[in-house]
Amino acid sequence: MGVLVNVPTEWKDGRQVGESGNRLKEQLSHFCPLKVIPLWTFRGHTGNAIVEFGKDWNGFRNARTFESHFAAGGYGKSVWIGKRNQGSELHGWLARAEDYNSPGLIGDHLRKNGDLKSVNDLAKEGAHKTDKLVANLANQIEVKNRYLQELECKYSETTASLEKMMVQREQLLQSYNEEIRKMQQLARRHSQKIIDENQKLRSELETKMNELDARSKQLDELAAKSGYDRRNIEQEKQKNAIRSSHLKLATLEQQKADENVLKLVEEQKREKHAALKKILMLEQQLDAKQKLELEIQQLKGKLKVMEHMPGDENSAAKNKINELSEALQEKIDELDGMESLNQTLVIKESKSNIELQEARNELENGLLGISGVQPHIGIKRMGELDLKAFSKACQKKCSEDDAEVTAAFLCSKWEAEIKNPDWHPFRLVMADGKEMEIIEDDAKLRGLKEEHGEEIYTLVTKTLCEINEYKSKGSYPVGELWNFKEGRKVTLKEAVQFVLKQWRANRRKQR
Repeated sequence: MGVLVNVPTEWKDGRQVGESGNRLKEQLSHFCPLKVIPLWTFRGHTGNAIVEFGKDWNGFRNARTFESHFAAGGYGKSVWIGKRNQGSELHGWLARAEDYNSPGLIGDHLRKNGDLKSVNDLAKEGAHKTDKLVANLANQIEVKNRYLQELECKYSETTASLEKMMVQREQLLQSYNEEIRKMQQLARRHSQKIIDENQKLRSELETKMNELDARSKQLDELAAKSGYDRRNIEQEKQKNAIRSSHLKLATLEQQKADENVLKLVEEQKREKHAALKKILMLEQQLDAKQKLELEIQQLKGKLKVMEHMPGDENSAAKNKINELSEALQEKIDELDGMESLNQTLVIKESKSNIELQEARNELENGLLGISGVQPHIGIKRMGELDLKAFSKACQKKCSEDDAEVTAAFLCSKWEAEIKNPDWHPFRLVMADGKEMEIIEDDAKLRGLKEEHGEEIYTLVTKTLCEINEYKSKGSYPVGELWNFKEGRKVTLKEAVQFVLKQWRANRRKQR
């Protein structure tokens, strides 16, 4: 603070008045004071004022300049104290301990509004504050470094876990592809076996036809040479012609069967190709989703690390954080879009499956109403014991009447056993990396096999496997579209073709 004295005043309206603080501040503006405070009493302006400068070292330099200016002009403190005729010029100086401890308005103001400190005191106080600030910053840096290490550990653990999960997924994918490859090989071998058998039958038919042709030629030659009874020869030739005609028809039927087999093989290939294509698409979608999730986790980890790095005021670090935040938001939006698309596809596929199941149920209901000759496509009661097969098996050990009674008794008994929810003679085993249920060594089944033989045992276990596969409620039989001629499930396409064929046949009969 600076002391300013001999400020001009005049008597006006019963009191002394003088320059205001703002006017004095303008006059002293080249010393950069913060404010100038005139000192007043009940009599008015005292002609004294306090000049306040900044509390930093710049303010101290401005105050020293203020004092030097007045001292150089002969208007300092020493001149003011020793001067009798003070004149009208302003005098000023830098407030010190003498002024701080002096009685009067100047000393009172200084003691009330300021602290008496030396340069060494200020330097020590500044050093103490600096040391304290440095200690606080060092403590904050240590805390942030520990937190940064924790984040790095968590990031490493998350990255390792995700990499492990990706490796496991890759192993599962390889195992699945190996299973698909084995299934395709089995299907090809089965198809080739059917084609080879058909080829063998065709060769046998051709051999028979060649033999008949040769026999006809021999008969013609015998008739021409020996005058053999032509009537017998003609009858023999007619028989050969009939046999040849039958063989030709058989050959045509065989060719039709071959064509049907080839069509079925081609259709199965198309279905497998479509299924594999769909599986590949789903795998690609799953890979893309998992890759996005991995990138999101990595970006989150990097973003947390950058946020806790020391020196956040660095513009490069801030730009990097902004770039990571934008990339993270883009990945999250992309993942949300992918999940929305997957959900839409799942709903669409679910609706399609429901419609297909409803169509299949309607076909089953329609096929139940078909009467007449037993068709090769119809409804098979999966999980229902075959009474005719039981009777046929029992006839090998007893008479026909006894066989029917025994078969009826066994069917009734084992149907009750199968429907018993407490009896589940299956156990889980691992086969090629997959869980599957097989029939275990059950005491009831073992007794059945010992008492009634392998054929009855096979019929019961087959029914058990069917009802366990379909998991019907309460272990009751369920209907299934079935090809009785080939012993397999019927596709929806085959069932529709069969119904159309029956409809056209009935329509022709009505005409």
